[in-house]
Amino acid sequence: MAKTLVVVGAGPGLGMGVARAFGRHGFRVGLIARTQEKLELLVAELAQLGVTAAAFPADVRDPGSLTAALAAAEGVLGPIDVLEFGPSPTGPITHAAATTVDSATAQFELHIRGAVAAVRYVLPEMRARGNGTLLLTTGVSSVIPAPFLANVGLAMAGLRNWAHALHTELGPEGIYVGTVTIASGIVPGDAETDPDVIGDRYYTLYGQRDRAEEVVGDPGAFRALVDERSGVVPRAHVRGG
Repeated sequence: MAKTLVVVGAGPGLGMGVARAFGRHGFRVGLIARTQEKLELLVAELAQLGVTAAAFPADVRDPGSLTAALAAAEGVLGPIDVLEFGPSPTGPITHAAATTVDSATAQFELHIRGAVAAVRYVLPEMRARGNGTLLLTTGVSSVIPAPFLANVGLAMAGLRNWAHALHTELGPEGIYVGTVTIASGIVPGDAETDPDVIGDRYYTLYGQRDRAEEVVGDPGAFRALVDERSGVVPRAHVRGG
């Protein structure tokens, strides 16, 4: 029987790379995002590749809307075997000193409340089966503090921490939890950062189930960018350093 992948925060870049990778291996695919019309275009693209797919519009920030979409996906496509959660940051992105309660809350609603709502919906059935996969996507600001991505990093660091805790707790129950940290742009045609290349890495992670985290790109290059934009002089260039 075919398995089902649901992508929360589906878009034409990374989300579709993951959808195509799993679809090539016989998975049915559910796509969840805000806009029905955009989702339908993605579903049509997958159909042209021979992938069974369906669209389920929802506001990821609204737990009720999100869980209703997951329930609809389950009703149409069958039990959810793999959940991929990876919405792109939306709303104001603030520098560290300019972060407000509202700007922090907006990112927490998307990345933390959305992820918790999605996981809490699919987890009981996965536990009952003794099998399932949760793939939670974060950005490089979850591991490298970036003043210009402060409210996003604040939320994504929490999501990454929770994903690692879930990996430890749920592994003995047969449920695999992996976090994917994206430390690069998504560049179609690139040998390493093309959406399909990254999607294949998600599928490999799902198949191997042997590590808590996969890192895409070069965190060191991002750290250098942060230092450059912050005016930090590399230690080797500091007199007496």
